[in-house]
Amino acid sequence: MTAMTVSTAISLGRVQLAHIRFRTLNTARQRLLWVAILFALVAALAIGRIAWLGSSDRTATATSLEEALLPPRGEITDRNGVPLARAFPAYALWFNPRAMGESGSALVKSPQEVAHALKQIFPDIDEKAMAERLASGKPGYLRRRVLPEDANKVMDIGELALEMPRETDRHYPQGRLAAHVLGYVDSDGHGKLGMEQVLDDRLSDPATRGQPVSLSIDLRVQGALEDELRKGMLSTNAEGAAGIVLDADTGEVLALASLPEFDPNRVEPGDLVLTPQEAKNGYFPKAFNRVTNQVYELGSTFKPITIAAAIDAGVVRDFGKRYDASPVQMGRFTIKDSHAMGATLNVPETLIHSSNTVSARIADELGGEKLRGTLIDLGMNQRPYIELTGRGFPIWPGKDWPRLRTMTVGFGHGIAVTPLHLASAYAALVNGGIWRPATLYKLDPDQVPRGRRVFKASTSSRMRQLLRMIALDGTGRSANAPGFRVGGKTGSAEKPGSHGYRHHTLVSTFAAAFPMDRPRYVVVAMLDEPKGTVASSFQRTAAFNAAPVVGRLVPRIGPVLGVRPDATRDIDLSDLRPLVPHGGSGE
Repeated sequence: MTAMTVSTAISLGRVQLAHIRFRTLNTARQRLLWVAILFALVAALAIGRIAWLGSSDRTATATSLEEALLPPRGEITDRNGVPLARAFPAYALWFNPRAMGESGSALVKSPQEVAHALKQIFPDIDEKAMAERLASGKPGYLRRRVLPEDANKVMDIGELALEMPRETDRHYPQGRLAAHVLGYVDSDGHGKLGMEQVLDDRLSDPATRGQPVSLSIDLRVQGALEDELRKGMLSTNAEGAAGIVLDADTGEVLALASLPEFDPNRVEPGDLVLTPQEAKNGYFPKAFNRVTNQVYELGSTFKPITIAAAIDAGVVRDFGKRYDASPVQMGRFTIKDSHAMGATLNVPETLIHSSNTVSARIADELGGEKLRGTLIDLGMNQRPYIELTGRGFPIWPGKDWPRLRTMTVGFGHGIAVTPLHLASAYAALVNGGIWRPATLYKLDPDQVPRGRRVFKASTSSRMRQLLRMIALDGTGRSANAPGFRVGGKTGSAEKPGSHGYRHHTLVSTFAAAFPMDRPRYVVVAMLDEPKGTVASSFQRTAAFNAAPVVGRLVPRIGPVLGVRPDATRDIDLSDLRPLVPHGGSGE
């Protein structure tokens, strides 16, 4: 092989080697480019994922965490932030018959022995029924709301089948106080009765349950009202009692009580449903709200409403005018007073003496259409206006009122409404003539409803004078708390029965407002079937039982509500005083 040939071969080899290197380098570069592109795509996806998580998942996670930290049901407070209902961790007693396996006995000891041991921890249980339950082998709750110390005692029994799971329970730290306002929560976690039922969705919604709901109730006023009603009920052996304290200008309910009450922490079946014999005797279950549900004739507390309607219509102009006070004969019916009050009476004397006959004559002169219209404007032809679901429908006389019906309604008979109807009506009587619906929500000043005008402002001014005179000189004297300028009217009505009115059973009511020189609050107290006792001077009428309840209550709640006693102030009665030379009595 010549030197040229060798040189040529070497040159060709070098060219081939360079070509191979170029292809290899090009392939490497392409692969590196694809790897870079792949990494870029992965990085872009990662950045996109991080951005998406930052804008969506983090919020969802935070919300989930926030929801997890929230109680399962929102809190209810009074108007000052005092807790009325809240959720708290508790133990429950659960029977798990399979705790020791599928086969064999559920209990180490006999059901009777275990039931006896549980009876030592929980004295209120039925030992025989508990033993039968354990023997049945049916799993389920044996008890809710178990205290930690009692849970430890249950564990000491040594039965694996008795489990103590931790739960969140509804607790009412004030016990029975305001039970009819609050209601309760059933075993399924849903509100029943009261504001628990009204607010069920709001209290359970994660979006709103973190914010407590403030009611209009003032716990201090509520406690005083229940205490005085209970004293009045027990001292007169009454079947029940009811009362309400209402802001005359806003319609806010400061206190609402119905006795006997139930315990929302431990609601018993007997609190909700009566036995057949109890129902036959006309009793109400403890859960029955007498303020919003009990419909009855309000008796003489209607007389100021009749007089106000007559003043507004121009039927009563001269307060010195004398009216015939003799019995009113209408066919076979006779309207008469409880005792002789004189041959004639003027308007102030009519209210002070509580005359049925003159009230009936004024109502007759006013006419059924105008009296009926006034009562409709006061909402007495419909269920009472409030958020609660349990509201009684009035016994309304119908569309056309004959003369006798108009006369009887004029002094509080022939029509039946609730104490809440009466409280709202008295607010309109004294606040300048404006009716507003009652509410259990705390209102800001800009939330107060405008209401509707029922009486002229001048009429309301006159009614404040007349109601004050009743407390000074008439049937409301025992409600005249010194310095608080109370005004109000008594009412005692016989309860109806299967054969007409039951003459020995009364519903006694006192409707009041204070202070009458600038009315701020309305108070209504009612006693159901009070008896004549030593405490009531052996009398059953409202002047001797319901009125004293208000007389004791107002000095307790006045200072709390910003109304302090002042003996130097009072409403001006100088133009009416000469018309009533002597005080009076009556019903």
